[in-house]
Amino acid sequence: MIVRTIDEITGTERDVESENGQWRSKRIVLADDKIGFSVHETTLQPGTINDFWYANHIEAVFITEGEGEIYDKDNDVTYPLKPGSIYVLNGNERHQLRPKTQIKCVCVFNPPVTGREVHDENGVYPLITEES
Repeated sequence: MIVRTIDEITGTERDVESENGQWRSKRIVLADDKIGFSVHETTLQPGTINDFWYANHIEAVFITEGEGEIYDKDNDVTYPLKPGSIYVLNGNERHQLRPKTQIKCVCVFNPPVTGREVHDENGVYPLITEES
């Protein structure tokens, strides 16, 4: 059994902030936990535009706080986001997050991320395995 709190993760190597301060991700469960997925609490700052494309991962995101929108760049559709919304990038869609207020969300990745990934110029995480 794994039991962790956000307080335990805060300020550790599992607490990652973007270089420009637009988002912060607290990686609660990672690949080295060997359970087949990873779980993060992510906070996005209001008024930012965040381009992502998880070409190597499926991501599910559940909004717990705040409002904004997600733009599906592959299908030219915009969806509102608010507490209780979920979106699943099951087609590896290129997307843009536009928080109107601070957004907090819980993100699940499959395959799990290691915590060493860095978004490239396209917003993509490379596929890194624990053996890499």
